[in-house]
Amino acid sequence: MSLRLVFMGTPDFAVPTLAALIGHGHDIAAVYSQPARPKGRGLAAEMSPVAKLAAAHAIELRTPETLKDAPAQEAFAELGADAGVVVAYGLILPKRVLDAPRLRCFNLHASLLPRWRGAAPIQRAIMAGDAQTGVMAVRMAEGLDTGPVLMAERAAIDRKTYGELHDKLAQLGADVMVRVLAALGRGNISEHPQGEDGVTYAKKISKEEARIDWTRSARELDCLVRGLSPHPGAWCEARGERLKILYCDPMEGHGNPGEILDDRLTIACGEGAVRLARVQRAGRAAVDSAEFLRGFPLHRGEML
Repeated sequence: MSLRLVFMGTPDFAVPTLAALIGHGHDIAAVYSQPARPKGRGLAAEMSPVAKLAAAHAIELRTPETLKDAPAQEAFAELGADAGVVVAYGLILPKRVLDAPRLRCFNLHASLLPRWRGAAPIQRAIMAGDAQTGVMAVRMAEGLDTGPVLMAERAAIDRKTYGELHDKLAQLGADVMVRVLAALGRGNISEHPQGEDGVTYAKKISKEEARIDWTRSARELDCLVRGLSPHPGAWCEARGERLKILYCDPMEGHGNPGEILDDRLTIACGEGAVRLARVQRAGRAAVDSAEFLRGFPLHRGEML
């Protein structure tokens, strides 16, 4: 059953869901996305990934700075949507907006709620060393990611990076939202309230967090590196130059934290060691450790 939808999303993570809804024949009345922002060295304004997809399909695009004022809320309600679908939009939806569609608004969230409510759930799950995460479709409430759950899918984290897990969950989430809307159209979906046990909040990643503290354990640093790869990238300094570490492997090893233990970029941690596998110098492409050392030789005993 085709539904009349308003889609609200901004980054790459939201693109597969919008594409899937278009592909399944839903009537997308409008797409809401964040306004174009300065990007790149030239700081030219660039449309969001979701906005670009909407433009490619000639779907009405709206990019309000806020939805708090009455005219913006009236304009949303006038679309006469059956449902609103929200995926990483970036604006708080007031109650009047949440209540406007006939079936209300539904959010796709990239965690197993109530764990990792908030802005950076994929990164936080990896950085915390969680064994699994997932996606959930939630009927939206006024609180932060607090509404009842309609459908969920789990995914093992294993040793995935943020980029790898992001892409997997984006595709998984698109499938979940398609199935949720199909069930809503048939009127045979149930809701399950979130528990209050195990609530955690996935705050935005700060610049300070990305700097590697070699006194932490190898396991902690492995999670940090994978959780920030490929961006913003965990980093350290070598001979005064900043290096992004995009992948590493925990190893056995002992030494002063930050000490290079061999000629293969094994670095001592507060507990254990890590072998740097993928490194990026400022302004250059990411390379594996062997190629990196050919252009920037570091030696046993040096400190990072």
